[in-house]
Amino acid sequence: MKIAIAGVGRIGSWLARCLEKECDLAVLDKERERLAPFKKAVHLERLEELRHFSPRLFVNAVSLQSTVEVFKGALPHLPPDCLLSDLASIKGEIPDYYKETGRRFVSTHPMFGPNFANLDDLREENAVIISESDPEGAAVFREFFKRFRLNIFTCSFAEHDRMMAYSLTMPFISSLVFAANVDTQAVPGTTFKRHLEVARGVLSEDDQLLAEVLFNPHSRSQVEKVARKLDFLTHVIRERDYEEAIAVFRSLRKNLS
Repeated sequence: MKIAIAGVGRIGSWLARCLEKECDLAVLDKERERLAPFKKAVHLERLEELRHFSPRLFVNAVSLQSTVEVFKGALPHLPPDCLLSDLASIKGEIPDYYKETGRRFVSTHPMFGPNFANLDDLREENAVIISESDPEGAAVFREFFKRFRLNIFTCSFAEHDRMMAYSLTMPFISSLVFAANVDTQAVPGTTFKRHLEVARGVLSEDDQLLAEVLFNPHSRSQVEKVARKLDFLTHVIRERDYEEAIAVFRSLRKNLS
């Protein structure tokens, strides 16, 4: 299969490395130096060159902010039967764009951040395939994900973004609150160091991605839930209520189990 990948950042480059040896691959990125590792792939300089390459699958792996813009730039140069594909962690306006074009598409979300996941062993990681995707495209990605023994989930666009408000917003908010209160003069213990590592990993993500995760329409309710819990904990601490504190700890352990 002829596949073109636009954007070879963290996830895009992982996908390109996996596909380079087994298909006719073209790669494109505005940062030209990112293309150097892909010796067997065709290096494209402009979206217009997609017309000559004529891919059967076009994977849009650019930043979330630029995804629809890149699709719009690429579409006039793609064959009519070319599958459109995105890997976006928040789908946002992407479903509306697919509907507008009337083109076949497959939308997925590899849910393993390169900052934390071991890309050589993904057996405990997850991937989502959007249920509205074209059956052929969904089958291609399902077989691809199975090779890495990923846990594969299927959900709709709407269900995906609701789920991301929990699985992304909650840990992101925890890391942001931690980072906002870090005292560089403090002597760190083991727990502190572990939290610091996670917070640094989260904040090493692209700023636009972090913003889009927070601006997910479903994120606000999760942030408000965190704020209510913090208000309650503040009350328990102010009152030095040991019984209530112990009840909180038990409740938290139950949640984690």
